[in-house]
Amino acid sequence: VLVSRALDREAIAVYHMQVETTDLSGKIVEGPVALVVSVIDQNDNRPIFKEGPYFGQVYEGSPTGTTVMRMTAYDADDPNTDNAVLRYNIVKQTPDQPSPNMFYIDPEKGDIVTVVSPALLDRESMPSHQYELEIVAKDMAGSDVGLKGTATATITIADKNDQAPEFTKPLFLATVNEGSTGVIVNLTVEDKDDPTTGAWRAVYSIINGNPGQSFEVHTNPKNNEGMLSVVKPLDYEISAFHTLLIKVENEEPLVPTVAYGPSSTATVQVTVLDVNEGPNFYPDPMRVTKKENIPIGSPVATLNATDPDSLQTQSIKFAMLKDPASWLSVHPLKGTVNTTAILDRESPFVHDNTYTAVFMATDNGSPPATGTGTLIITLEDDNDNPPWVYPSMARVCEDSKDLNVVIVGGKDKDVSPASDSFKIELGKQPGLEKTWKVTKVNSTHSQVSLLHNLKRANYNLPLIVTDSGTPPLSNSTEIKVQVCTCKKNKMDCNSAVSLRVSVGLLLSFSFVTLFCL
Repeated sequence: VLVSRALDREAIAVYHMQVETTDLSGKIVEGPVALVVSVIDQNDNRPIFKEGPYFGQVYEGSPTGTTVMRMTAYDADDPNTDNAVLRYNIVKQTPDQPSPNMFYIDPEKGDIVTVVSPALLDRESMPSHQYELEIVAKDMAGSDVGLKGTATATITIADKNDQAPEFTKPLFLATVNEGSTGVIVNLTVEDKDDPTTGAWRAVYSIINGNPGQSFEVHTNPKNNEGMLSVVKPLDYEISAFHTLLIKVENEEPLVPTVAYGPSSTATVQVTVLDVNEGPNFYPDPMRVTKKENIPIGSPVATLNATDPDSLQTQSIKFAMLKDPASWLSVHPLKGTVNTTAILDRESPFVHDNTYTAVFMATDNGSPPATGTGTLIITLEDDNDNPPWVYPSMARVCEDSKDLNVVIVGGKDKDVSPASDSFKIELGKQPGLEKTWKVTKVNSTHSQVSLLHNLKRANYNLPLIVTDSGTPPLSNSTEIKVQVCTCKKNKMDCNSAVSLRVSVGLLLSFSFVTLFCL
């Protein structure tokens, strides 16, 4: 049996053939018999790292011998021979500080472990946070004649919170105008830990000097600085200086071997600057009650205002800011408010019986400051509006058996007891009582009725309505009564003449005028 071409064990490791013997005529003399040919391996394949790229991570300060990662190479040669027996080795480390031999690889397993002390494995003191290892895998059990393959392992030194944040200085100074809010100072800190982790991100707190909760401190996520803010306006007259003690910590807890030290606290001295503040009205709003229609010039109220700048001697002047109906005036020095017009409870400027005016008080500071105050006047009703009746028109059929015409009611702009009850009666014209009758229904309404049927026409019926005020007010008014023709449940009031009710008009049709709907 001869080989006709080169054999490749990695392609076909065993050949299975059938062999038989024939004579010259092709007749089988012997066989067939099985022939198995095994291809003997030659070391013609170098190790290959198939799973790259390779990345590993180890925390700083890890104990010596900590496993970082595993490197595995593959060799296509016969695993039952030395041709596929691999040995691993680190041939280069970059960078080579603080030690050129910081890692070791198990020659048989390919496990990479740390070999330096935890103190040397310090992320903050290392020249780089990543190390590259050139790994060689050699077959023939690592002998000189073995074939080799290479790969690169990248190892990251991960951060632990072993560095406490520290303020860049023990004392920070800030100034703020009284009455204002916002950020007054940025507190700077240093932290050598990884800026992408909670081991670097700072958390600030005020641990002393903030009993009124006037200050807050928050972390600026862009630069890790502490932004100290005034959230409740400060008063110079109460305290011109504030001293705060600020503490900084990390989002993540420190490792057990590290603690926060004195540099993790700082003092902030806040100076409050005096600002000329506007006067304050008291009470605000001021409420008074007055009767409407009081004489012009009547006193309404005396405004009170004080200047919060108690350490300065300042005068205050009063002025009108908003007087919708122009009813009031104010004395600039005394603050006395008087009427300049009649107060009218029924005015459209009065809402829910109250009239509102706004005043301002200005001090003589530099620059002058102004405060505002509100005066609310509750107006008591006076019987100054006559009542009227409604509805103003009614219809009735000329042949109706029901002589009730309409129920009329009284209305009044005033309020009780200067309004209802209402007395509604016929006008004073003589003879009305012979045709019309008004009967009280209740305290606000009365029934208007006919005593007999009237001919088709439009009648203006005089009525007098009187309210219950003291003294009472009366109003002479009219309602229009249309007497219409009614047929088959239809009421025809067109072309009816218009008549003003009187004895003469009821007996004759003089002064007749046409009235059209």
